[in-house]
Amino acid sequence: MPRFHTFFFDLDGTLTDPAPGITSSIQKGLEACGIEPPPREALLPFIGPPLAETFSAFGLGEEEVRRAVAGFRAYFSVTGIFENKLYPGIPEMLASLREAGATLCIATSKPEEFAVRIARHFGIAEYFHRIAGAAMDETRTKKAEVLAYLEKEIGLSSVEGVLMIGDRRHDVTGARARGIPAVGVLYGYGSEEELREAGAFSLAATVNDLSRLLHSFLK
Repeated sequence: MPRFHTFFFDLDGTLTDPAPGITSSIQKGLEACGIEPPPREALLPFIGPPLAETFSAFGLGEEEVRRAVAGFRAYFSVTGIFENKLYPGIPEMLASLREAGATLCIATSKPEEFAVRIARHFGIAEYFHRIAGAAMDETRTKKAEVLAYLEKEIGLSSVEGVLMIGDRRHDVTGARARGIPAVGVLYGYGSEEELREAGAFSLAATVNDLSRLLHSFLK
Protein backbone atom coordinates (compact mmCIF):
# COMPACT_ATOMS: atom_id res chain seq x y z
CA MET A 1 0.00 0.00 0.00
CA PRO A 2 1.49 3.38 -1.00
CA ARG A 3 1.89 6.07 1.66
CA PHE A 4 1.04 9.75 1.17
CA HIS A 5 0.94 12.71 3.53
CA THR A 6 0.04 15.61 1.20
CA PHE A 7 -3.09 15.71 -0.95
CA PHE A 8 -3.59 18.13 -3.85
CA PHE A 9 -7.29 18.42 -4.74
CA ASP A 10 -8.79 19.64 -7.97
CA LEU A 11 -11.80 21.92 -7.36
CA ASP A 12 -14.46 21.64 -10.10
CA GLY A 13 -15.86 18.13 -10.32
CA THR A 14 -13.85 16.96 -7.30
CA LEU A 15 -14.84 19.16 -4.36
CA THR A 16 -17.71 21.10 -5.95
CA ASP A 17 -20.30 20.42 -8.64
CA PRO A 18 -20.04 23.58 -10.76
CA ALA A 19 -22.25 22.59 -13.71
CA PRO A 20 -24.83 25.44 -13.74
CA GLY A 21 -22.30 28.24 -13.30
CA ILE A 22 -19.64 26.88 -15.66
CA THR A 23 -22.00 25.96 -18.49
CA SER A 24 -23.88 29.25 -18.30
CA SER A 25 -20.56 31.12 -18.33
CA ILE A 26 -19.40 29.18 -21.39
CA GLN A 27 -22.62 30.17 -23.12
CA LYS A 28 -21.93 33.82 -22.32
CA GLY A 29 -18.40 33.49 -23.66
CA LEU A 30 -19.63 32.04 -26.96
CA GLU A 31 -22.30 34.72 -27.24
CA ALA A 32 -19.59 37.38 -26.83
CA CYS A 33 -18.12 36.02 -30.08
CA GLY A 34 -21.46 36.00 -31.88
CA ILE A 35 -21.87 32.24 -31.62
CA GLU A 36 -25.22 30.66 -30.78
CA PRO A 37 -24.29 28.43 -27.82
CA PRO A 38 -25.43 24.83 -27.48
CA PRO A 39 -27.68 23.88 -24.55
CA ARG A 40 -26.00 23.62 -21.16
CA GLU A 41 -26.25 19.82 -21.13
CA ALA A 42 -24.04 19.66 -24.21
CA LEU A 43 -21.38 21.73 -22.45
CA LEU A 44 -20.85 19.37 -19.49
CA PRO A 45 -17.76 17.73 -21.09
CA PHE A 46 -16.04 21.14 -21.02
CA ILE A 47 -16.04 21.32 -17.22
CA GLY A 48 -12.46 20.98 -16.05
CA PRO A 49 -10.09 21.92 -18.89
CA PRO A 50 -8.53 25.40 -19.11
CA LEU A 51 -10.80 28.01 -20.71
CA ALA A 52 -8.54 28.61 -23.70
CA GLU A 53 -8.69 24.90 -24.54
CA THR A 54 -12.47 24.88 -24.14
CA PHE A 55 -13.11 27.80 -26.46
CA SER A 56 -10.51 26.64 -28.99
CA ALA A 57 -12.58 23.47 -29.34
CA PHE A 58 -15.30 25.64 -30.93
CA GLY A 59 -12.91 26.69 -33.68
CA LEU A 60 -12.18 30.13 -32.28
CA GLY A 61 -8.98 31.94 -33.17
CA GLU A 62 -6.61 33.44 -30.63
CA GLU A 63 -8.31 36.86 -30.48
CA GLU A 64 -11.79 35.29 -30.32
CA VAL A 65 -10.66 33.01 -27.50
CA ARG A 66 -9.60 36.07 -25.50
CA ARG A 67 -12.98 37.66 -26.15
CA ALA A 68 -14.79 34.46 -25.11
CA VAL A 69 -12.73 34.16 -21.92
CA ALA A 70 -13.58 37.78 -21.07
CA GLY A 71 -17.28 37.07 -21.65
CA PHE A 72 -17.06 33.96 -19.52
CA ARG A 73 -15.43 35.81 -16.64
CA ALA A 74 -17.79 38.78 -16.81
CA TYR A 75 -20.68 36.44 -15.99
CA PHE A 76 -18.79 34.00 -13.78
CA SER A 77 -17.18 36.57 -11.49
CA VAL A 78 -20.56 38.00 -10.48
CA THR A 79 -23.12 35.21 -10.83
CA GLY A 80 -21.70 31.91 -12.05
CA ILE A 81 -19.08 31.67 -9.32
CA PHE A 82 -21.69 30.69 -6.75
CA GLU A 83 -23.94 28.63 -9.05
CA ASN A 84 -22.44 25.45 -7.68
CA LYS A 85 -22.51 23.23 -4.61
CA LEU A 86 -20.26 21.03 -2.54
CA TYR A 87 -20.56 17.32 -3.15
CA PRO A 88 -22.16 15.70 -0.08
CA GLY A 89 -19.56 14.55 2.44
CA ILE A 90 -16.74 16.84 1.28
CA PRO A 91 -16.46 18.97 4.46
CA GLU A 92 -16.50 15.88 6.65
CA MET A 93 -13.81 14.20 4.54
CA LEU A 94 -11.55 17.26 4.62
CA ALA A 95 -11.97 17.66 8.38
CA SER A 96 -11.15 14.01 9.04
CA LEU A 97 -8.06 14.10 6.82
CA ARG A 98 -6.77 17.19 8.59
CA GLU A 99 -7.40 15.58 11.97
CA ALA A 100 -5.42 12.55 10.78
CA GLY A 101 -2.43 14.78 10.03
CA ALA A 102 -2.66 15.21 6.25
CA THR A 103 -1.62 18.42 4.50
CA LEU A 104 -4.35 19.52 2.08
CA CYS A 105 -4.08 21.93 -0.85
CA ILE A 106 -6.22 22.91 -3.84
CA ALA A 107 -4.67 22.88 -7.32
CA THR A 108 -7.13 24.10 -9.94
CA SER A 109 -7.08 25.52 -13.46
CA LYS A 110 -9.71 28.01 -12.28
CA PRO A 111 -8.24 31.46 -11.55
CA GLU A 112 -6.85 31.47 -8.02
CA GLU A 113 -8.92 34.50 -7.02
CA PHE A 114 -12.13 32.64 -7.88
CA ALA A 115 -11.00 29.42 -6.21
CA VAL A 116 -10.29 31.24 -2.93
CA ARG A 117 -13.69 32.98 -3.04
CA ILE A 118 -15.49 29.68 -3.65
CA ALA A 119 -13.64 27.86 -0.86
CA ARG A 120 -14.45 30.67 1.57
CA HIS A 121 -18.08 30.82 0.44
CA PHE A 122 -18.57 27.13 1.17
CA GLY A 123 -16.63 27.21 4.44
CA ILE A 124 -13.86 24.83 3.40
CA ALA A 125 -10.94 27.27 3.02
CA GLU A 126 -9.86 26.59 6.60
CA TYR A 127 -8.93 23.00 5.73
CA PHE A 128 -6.34 23.94 3.12
CA HIS A 129 -2.72 24.84 3.67
CA ARG A 130 -2.69 26.60 0.28
CA ILE A 131 -5.20 27.25 -2.52
CA ALA A 132 -3.42 27.52 -5.88
CA GLY A 133 -5.00 28.28 -9.23
CA ALA A 134 -4.49 29.74 -12.65
CA ALA A 135 -3.26 33.27 -13.25
CA MET A 136 -5.86 35.74 -14.50
CA ASP A 137 -3.57 36.72 -17.40
CA GLU A 138 -3.59 33.12 -18.74
CA THR A 139 0.15 32.66 -18.10
CA ARG A 140 -0.49 29.78 -15.68
CA THR A 141 -3.47 27.64 -16.71
CA LYS A 142 -2.34 24.07 -17.39
CA LYS A 143 -2.50 21.71 -14.42
CA ALA A 144 1.24 20.95 -14.53
CA GLU A 145 1.95 24.70 -14.38
CA VAL A 146 -0.40 25.15 -11.42
CA LEU A 147 1.22 22.22 -9.63
CA ALA A 148 4.73 23.58 -10.20
CA TYR A 149 3.58 26.91 -8.78
CA LEU A 150 1.95 25.21 -5.77
CA GLU A 151 5.05 23.16 -5.03
CA LYS A 152 7.12 26.34 -4.98
CA GLU A 153 4.56 28.22 -2.87
CA ILE A 154 4.57 25.59 -0.11
CA GLY A 155 8.32 25.03 -0.30
CA LEU A 156 8.37 21.42 -1.50
CA SER A 157 11.84 20.15 -2.32
CA SER A 158 10.45 16.73 -3.30
CA VAL A 159 7.04 15.43 -4.39
CA GLU A 160 7.52 12.15 -2.54
CA GLY A 161 4.40 11.50 -0.50
CA VAL A 162 2.25 13.87 -2.60
CA LEU A 163 -0.96 12.70 -4.29
CA MET A 164 -3.23 14.48 -6.79
CA ILE A 165 -7.00 13.93 -6.73
CA GLY A 166 -9.13 14.98 -9.69
CA ASP A 167 -11.95 14.06 -12.04
CA ARG A 168 -10.48 14.76 -15.51
CA ARG A 169 -7.53 13.54 -17.55
CA HIS A 170 -5.90 16.97 -17.23
CA ASP A 171 -5.54 16.40 -13.49
CA VAL A 172 -3.88 13.04 -14.00
CA THR A 173 -1.57 13.95 -16.88
CA GLY A 174 -0.63 17.26 -15.24
CA ALA A 175 0.29 15.45 -12.04
CA ARG A 176 2.28 12.80 -13.88
CA ALA A 177 4.25 15.53 -15.64
CA ARG A 178 5.34 16.67 -12.17
CA GLY A 179 6.11 13.14 -10.99
CA ILE A 180 2.99 13.01 -8.81
CA PRO A 181 0.66 9.96 -8.83
CA ALA A 182 -3.06 10.63 -9.15
CA VAL A 183 -6.38 9.20 -8.02
CA GLY A 184 -9.40 9.76 -10.24
CA VAL A 185 -12.91 10.37 -8.92
CA LEU A 186 -15.88 9.02 -10.88
CA TYR A 187 -18.57 11.25 -9.37
CA GLY A 188 -17.27 14.27 -11.34
CA TYR A 189 -17.14 14.87 -15.10
CA GLY A 190 -14.52 12.45 -16.37
CA SER A 191 -15.23 8.85 -17.32
CA GLU A 192 -13.50 5.77 -15.98
CA GLU A 193 -11.99 5.18 -19.42
CA GLU A 194 -10.64 8.74 -19.59
CA LEU A 195 -9.04 8.53 -16.16
CA ARG A 196 -7.54 5.08 -16.63
CA GLU A 197 -6.10 5.99 -20.03
CA ALA A 198 -4.56 9.13 -18.50
CA GLY A 199 -2.79 6.95 -15.92
CA ALA A 200 -4.75 7.22 -12.67
CA PHE A 201 -3.45 4.46 -10.42
CA SER A 202 -6.69 4.20 -8.44
CA LEU A 203 -10.31 5.34 -8.78
CA ALA A 204 -13.01 6.32 -6.29
CA ALA A 205 -16.69 6.06 -7.21
CA THR A 206 -18.04 8.21 -4.36
CA VAL A 207 -16.84 10.77 -1.83
CA ASN A 208 -17.08 8.11 0.88
CA ASP A 209 -14.93 5.77 -1.21
CA LEU A 210 -12.41 8.56 -1.71
CA SER A 211 -12.28 9.32 2.00
CA ARG A 212 -11.63 5.69 2.90
CA LEU A 213 -8.95 5.41 0.21
CA LEU A 214 -7.09 8.54 1.30
CA HIS A 215 -7.21 7.53 4.95
CA SER A 216 -5.75 4.14 4.03
CA PHE A 217 -2.79 5.95 2.42
CA LEU A 218 -2.07 7.78 5.68
CA LYS A 219 -1.78 4.65 7.80
